[in-house]
Amino acid sequence: MIHEVSEDVRARAAKIKLLLMDVDGVLTDGKLFFFPGPEGTVIEVKSFDSQDGIALQWCRWKGIRTGIISGRKSFSTDQRAIQAHMDYSYQGFVEKIPIIEEIKQHAGISSDEIAFVGDDLTDVVVFHRVGLGIATNNARIEVRSEAHWVTPSIGGNGAVRDAVELIFQASGLWQDVLDKYEIGI
Repeated sequence: MIHEVSEDVRARAAKIKLLLMDVDGVLTDGKLFFFPGPEGTVIEVKSFDSQDGIALQWCRWKGIRTGIISGRKSFSTDQRAIQAHMDYSYQGFVEKIPIIEEIKQHAGISSDEIAFVGDDLTDVVVFHRVGLGIATNNARIEVRSEAHWVTPSIGGNGAVRDAVELIFQASGLWQDVLDKYEIGI
């Protein structure tokens, strides 16, 4: 359960209809593993957190859309987006503002209804254009200082789960999750 959330952050989180996030350092711990593949190719391996994954499933269950915007292209990220049933997957875009605008228009929502989770300098400009800018605990200090909220967990280790729990608690959806798993019954 998320503690120590200001009223401003809680009010921002209650409006969220779309959760977008960076990948490396947010959905992963930021480490990239490269292995030699067949015929001189390289295989990239990333590690994704299972608790983040189930939280993304809860978003789908409760009608909160999800998506990624990443500066890097990766087959592993493609697969994670598919497995997590994300609504939006944009890779190879360091400049994220045009993508945010495109998604906002497609989704038919306002900036106040978007949360974005990031960890590096390229994410700060997004924080300034969404309703809820969330930095992972391992984000650069400049990023954490610009965020509306900082997750208790680091990227790749439950930071997205923290963000989802914050949104669900603020929106009154958290009890539905607890009831689904018979917690407190």
